[in-house]
Amino acid sequence: MREFIVEADGGSRGNPGPAGYGSVVIDAATGETLMERAEYIGVATNNVAEYRGLLAGLRAAHELDPAASVHVRMDSKLVVEQMSGRWKIKHPDMKPLAMEAGRVYPADQVTYEWIPRESNKHADRLANEAMDAGKRGEQWSAADSTAELDAAAAAAAVPEPVGPPGDAVAGAAKVRAALGSAAAGGSRSASAVSSSAAAEADVRAAKVVAGPGWAPADMGAPATFVLLRHGETPLTPQKRFSGSGGTDPSLSDVGREQAERVAAALARRGTVQEILASPLTRTRETAAAVAERLGLDVTVEDGLRETDFGAWEGLTFAEVRERYPDDLNTWLSDPDAEPTGGGESFAATATRIAATRDKLVAAYAGRTVLLVTHVTPIKTFVRLALGAPPESLFRMELSAASLSAVAYYADGNASVRLFNDTSHLRP
Repeated sequence: MREFIVEADGGSRGNPGPAGYGSVVIDAATGETLMERAEYIGVATNNVAEYRGLLAGLRAAHELDPAASVHVRMDSKLVVEQMSGRWKIKHPDMKPLAMEAGRVYPADQVTYEWIPRESNKHADRLANEAMDAGKRGEQWSAADSTAELDAAAAAAAVPEPVGPPGDAVAGAAKVRAALGSAAAGGSRSASAVSSSAAAEADVRAAKVVAGPGWAPADMGAPATFVLLRHGETPLTPQKRFSGSGGTDPSLSDVGREQAERVAAALARRGTVQEILASPLTRTRETAAAVAERLGLDVTVEDGLRETDFGAWEGLTFAEVRERYPDDLNTWLSDPDAEPTGGGESFAATATRIAATRDKLVAAYAGRTVLLVTHVTPIKTFVRLALGAPPESLFRMELSAASLSAVAYYADGNASVRLFNDTSHLRP
């Protein structure tokens, strides 16, 4: 039985917004690209575009061999988990697409695998080319035959450039010129193929010039954590200690409105691919509002829970100072000190958050993940990224339903990109 690999991706600039998809069919035995599919599909969500990409890839594979076994690789965990039958399909726009994709091949001929975004660059590039065409007002699609791909591959068969950087650039230019000749007179879809091979030539050239003193190492796309503090609870405006050891309050009416506003803002940005939340009620309720708007599911991550404030839970700062003055003073000056009654110290919280960070960075490399959590965890993510001392926690203001963001790179460096943004809460 012949074996194919289908790599597919889709995107939307606005979610919903101008959208497109890309798909690639690869011979599993040789690694040869057999077909490409790409299309600008108008206004749609990220998830709908990803499903359209999957459907196009499966149909392209079926054209080549309806009896083949197909291994689908996508960086959309939602599509992979739903098509594997492990997650329910809730969104009405995705159900018919999923059913249609499931009918292309018998279920026992298709398997699914989630891959990081950086491993799905071919399909991602095609999707972006389709969206770029849509931005120019072109109703663009690509449906490349194996003959077109063979022509482009032959044109690209130029010896890899060697020698000084100038020769490398010249070599890349020759490859691009050869590809242009191969594509001349071809269809619009052939331009997608020539663009792909030209990009590969540029990569080869870059490998020559990227030695010491020429360019920094390519660390790939970072894991980006968008940190969302939950909306208000009845305790929030009263500034009471509310950790993981208290009454676990729900959102107030104000908090639910805040959750809807931040959900709308994140939908407009269209960058979030996964949602994780602390196990506490207020974070799960906030995450649910965002998930419903984005068509995603929520994964509960215990490491994102708030600090346990022990006997101080439910009390104001003034009440704690009145009842436990010595304990409070020690807590404010020593990160290893625990709140009265055996709560969690800031040092313990930092250890927990660092372990959670490392786990999630490894799991979501190259992806943008929304972490719905609390004041202390978010401040700790930021503090650790900045290398700031523990006392910096007392110098950060973090509002309910605010957004912050930290990017984590493969070399271990982190970059704080946003902190305490509340612009989405304004009327």
